[in-house]
Amino acid sequence: MGEARADIRPRIAIENVAKSFDGRNVVDIERLVLGDHPIEGLIGPNGAGKTTLMRMIMHSTSLDRGTVYLLPEGPGSGAITLSDLPASRMAGLGVVKSNQVIMDFSQLTVMDSLLLSVADSSDERPYRVFNEGAIYEREREKISWYLERFGFEDPLGHARSAGEKKLLDIIRCLLLEPKVLLLDEPTAGIPDDVRDQVMEVIATKAATGDMAVVIVEHDLEVIWNLCEYVHFMAEGSVLLQGDPESIRAHATVVEKYLGSEHVGS
Repeated sequence: MGEARADIRPRIAIENVAKSFDGRNVVDIERLVLGDHPIEGLIGPNGAGKTTLMRMIMHSTSLDRGTVYLLPEGPGSGAITLSDLPASRMAGLGVVKSNQVIMDFSQLTVMDSLLLSVADSSDERPYRVFNEGAIYEREREKISWYLERFGFEDPLGHARSAGEKKLLDIIRCLLLEPKVLLLDEPTAGIPDDVRDQVMEVIATKAATGDMAVVIVEHDLEVIWNLCEYVHFMAEGSVLLQGDPESIRAHATVVEKYLGSEHVGS
């Protein structure tokens, strides 16, 4: 995969951030930059603070201290302080996160679910209630491509399985054409063949340099095969960073996370 230039790729910078719950430090990171590589992995044992960190970036979980910045693409672009902004502003700035836990409107059809994700805030006003056709016409080409790519034969039907709902969540994120895409356990519940298709689409988009992707994933084959750089978290801190091969073989990762049977497998 050709690597896009890091100086034009959007990135997230995290400085001196901390979060605790009930007196327990869940996240405590002095300095971390996400997005220097097209696709990066964030791994670690349960309770390491990975999802909490993702939520802190999105400001859906408040910070006890510290700052989170968006570094837009291009030399000279000014940093945007995400931690000063409400969570509702994130998508408009191009920072988008998938849901770890499946969240869907059960009464919405597949098409309605996708249309909702690309609707402008002005489309949500009462007098625009009949504007669905205009939204579809505006987004038809993108929506149709994803429906065909992932085999949704009946877009007017409902997503029934957990895997289909998870897939819809990822498609909604991609339709927003994010600058930074945070994927929290994106492959959970998705069949292997569909998982591979999803990762192929994400890899293709990330390779252009227009989008940085960070994946939290317990399916480590996804991490080893897709990511060019991996951050290893434990006990709220990022302990190691490097290419997948070096992280996979590191004694700390083996001891705290993988177990010796995974080395070289």
